[in-house]
Amino acid sequence: MLKLRLGSTDIDVSPFGLGTVKWGRNEGVHYPAAFQLPTDTELLALLAETKSLGINLLDTAPAYGVSEERLGKLLQGQRQDWILSSKAGEDFIQGQSHFDFSSQAIHRSVERSLQRLQTDYLDILLIHSNGEDQKIIEEHAVFVTLQQLKTAGKIRAFGLSSKTVAGGLLTIDHADVAMVTYNPLHTEERAVIRYAQQKQKGIFIKKAFASGHLLNTSEVLQFIFSEPGVTSVILGTINPKHLRENVEG
Repeated sequence: MLKLRLGSTDIDVSPFGLGTVKWGRNEGVHYPAAFQLPTDTELLALLAETKSLGINLLDTAPAYGVSEERLGKLLQGQRQDWILSSKAGEDFIQGQSHFDFSSQAIHRSVERSLQRLQTDYLDILLIHSNGEDQKIIEEHAVFVTLQQLKTAGKIRAFGLSSKTVAGGLLTIDHADVAMVTYNPLHTEERAVIRYAQQKQKGIFIKKAFASGHLLNTSEVLQFIFSEPGVTSVILGTINPKHLRENVEG
């Protein structure tokens, strides 16, 4: 699979990434049907299929329950084969999201992610927004903190998983990559995608299928990739067959 340069960084990612929410959390999510967390055996088969399809990008977060720990365990000996993108700012504890965007909290979160993922660096770190994108960027100065972590070699690139157009545009001005929601039912953030292309920054797409509510996946992906500013679409499946159908469809 062709790899794309992530904006102005030296990181090359596949046009699809594998999202790992369902690896570690099945409560407080918005999918159409309930699901059981997959076994290690099932996840190893999913990783093998992911690699065989040429996907190198794995998206995780502390807020995804035990996703980071499971990735760290299952990726032993394979770290160099993958681009790991994690997040900071949100934790999911006893069924509730908790947000902390202070510099100290972000530093602690990154150290914890490194331990869980059994690695000494993250390729990409995104701030997990609570919806107050501008406040997070301007008042909490999160990108100053992330630049410190980049300078220290803990992360290679950084950005924000945004929830507003204004936050996405600010992210493009100050960071390497923005993760935005974009699908046929949610087109407001097209402006961020086009601004990113203009500024040579990366764009990750989340909720491409509206958390499983859009069923004609091939049409959706054709719609998304018609925007040339899109770097990679994160697919949050735990079904190897569905993953292959989406990538090859």
